[in-house]
Amino acid sequence: MPAPEQRDEVEMLATMLLIRRFEERASQQYQAQKIGGFCHLYIGQEAVVTGAVAATRPDDYLITAYRDHAHALARGTSADACMAELFGKATGCSRGLGGSMHYFDKANHMYGGHAIVGAHVPLAAGMAFAAKYRKEDRVTLCFFGDGAINQGGFHEALNLAGLFKLPVIFICENNFFAMGTSVKRSTSLEHIVDRAEGYDMRGEIVDGMNFREVRDKLSEIIASIRKDPHPAFVEARTYRYRGHSMSDPASYRTKEELEKYRLDDPITRLRAQLTREGKLTNEQFDKMDKRAKEEAMASVKFAEESPEPPLDELYDYTYANGVEAGVSPAKKTASGKKA
Repeated sequence: MPAPEQRDEVEMLATMLLIRRFEERASQQYQAQKIGGFCHLYIGQEAVVTGAVAATRPDDYLITAYRDHAHALARGTSADACMAELFGKATGCSRGLGGSMHYFDKANHMYGGHAIVGAHVPLAAGMAFAAKYRKEDRVTLCFFGDGAINQGGFHEALNLAGLFKLPVIFICENNFFAMGTSVKRSTSLEHIVDRAEGYDMRGEIVDGMNFREVRDKLSEIIASIRKDPHPAFVEARTYRYRGHSMSDPASYRTKEELEKYRLDDPITRLRAQLTREGKLTNEQFDKMDKRAKEEAMASVKFAEESPEPPLDELYDYTYANGVEAGVSPAKKTASGKKA
């Protein structure tokens, strides 16, 4: 298996393009009312998860919050399975039962997709504890937004991670807004990374719009953790170009602010770096972008043609033994209701 730093950067750029085009299609399908519930897009933040995944091995663990489409795609979940999940279809990565905020892919060690703010951070500590207990050479990556850092479970998890020297990296994707609330109005610290100091763990700030900076810093930290297990905290300063969710018009931001960050698009930046170094031509980029658009479009067709989850599985992942308490399997009809 090649070392993370040897992974082809053009391939990583292709992953970022796929994430961008997938999210654009998801936006269109949500507006067409093909997707129900909430839908949080990752447009603008692609360099964070792509850079982090480029620094890991496939058997490392990954867990994230509800803005999770990109994390699954970066980990290797197919666009078909991701779009089908948005459509609530049986072919989705969570069998159509999780939707936008609850992507799971055990084969690729992507363990969610968690809708409750900060609730998955203690789970990440538990995953890292299990890896250390079993003497596995695995690192857990835990992604969350700046809005999660003031939750009680967040502090409990970091305290235990520091106490037990767990092999986990807490990655705060600081896009400067918790829903519509500026981080300046919600957090007393000027630098979120300072949270790490209180738990005696390494803290780093990276430019979340710069793929190479994210990858290189994560590679360095992961190498250190594999040598001698310990936790770390990374504040990736990034920016989302859309609202918090599809229902958010993002009127709390100025046009000038948005335009400033659009000029620093992470895809455009990596493309320019590769082009200057002679590793990518405009023609190659256009072909990659075309493939990404076609793959995203094909995923919509796949989702539309996929079957709905069968009704007889309604209780299978809700109740113990697949039935309501006190109701025997024999009394459950094909529709999943009591006989």
